[in-house]
Amino acid sequence: MKSYELLTIFKPNLDAEEVDKAIEKISSVVTEFGGSVASVDKSGRKKLAYEIQNFRDGFFTTAILSLPAEKVAEFKRQLRLNDTILRTMFMEVSQKASV
Repeated sequence: MKSYELLTIFKPNLDAEEVDKAIEKISSVVTEFGGSVASVDKSGRKKLAYEIQNFRDGFFTTAILSLPAEKVAEFKRQLRLNDTILRTMFMEVSQKASV
């Protein structure tokens, strides 16, 4: 399994409890697909550089997770279907080369 980093921007009209539930839902989808979540970092509410869906700010979270390569496309589809998410950035974490 490869390691990935997921940056998620949630809608600002959610309260902290709803954001926690949304993060828990994403974590359950990862475990359902045979992966695991190593850590979740909640950066808090931040101002956006430009408007997204008429919102000027959003709640930022970063998750480090591992997922089987064949499940990545389906996981991205599940993220797009989530109504509480404004934007996501999903990238592979590369291993640092030892010199």
